[in-house]
Amino acid sequence: MPTEKEMKQAIQTIQSGGLLVYPTEAVYGLGCDYNNQAAVERLLLLKQRNVSQGLILVASHVQQVLPLIKLSDQNELARALKTWPGHNTWVFKATDRVPTWISGAHGTVAVRVSSHQSVKLLCDTLNQAIVSTSANISGQVTPNEINHIQKEWGTAVDCYLDQPLGQSTQASSIRLASDGKVLR
Repeated sequence: MPTEKEMKQAIQTIQSGGLLVYPTEAVYGLGCDYNNQAAVERLLLLKQRNVSQGLILVASHVQQVLPLIKLSDQNELARALKTWPGHNTWVFKATDRVPTWISGAHGTVAVRVSSHQSVKLLCDTLNQAIVSTSANISGQVTPNEINHIQKEWGTAVDCYLDQPLGQSTQASSIRLASDGKVLR
């Protein structure tokens, strides 16, 4: 578990519009406040990722994602709830509360309710979901050691939460909530 000082720095980083590298179930994530357009644009620039692709949001509890998802039927949420908390991302139709710099060109939002203790503590303290994308340049391998990420990005990232990764060996699955189809 992160120390109180480490967590306070991570929280302040997100709240002040900064970029944070943090551990997830399988890889280090790069995150920020999804409502902060300047922070998201900075993240996308660092990753060399096009805004049209959209970004995943990670939360500590389903209550943090419910205002962001539009359900066609209750089966969509039921599919996701069977896998949460956990290492599973679900793509839902987005509500008007999801900024276009998160939904990209899709009109959808990809969300995950994490089981990783550091992520849960971050999102619980912030009382909201945060951006969760792999801490790498798009299309490249994600380093599984934080010191490699620090060497790559240095001060371009405002805070590195150096905590252990979870036990998963692959990035989260991504599925459509509408029918369960696996996208990744």
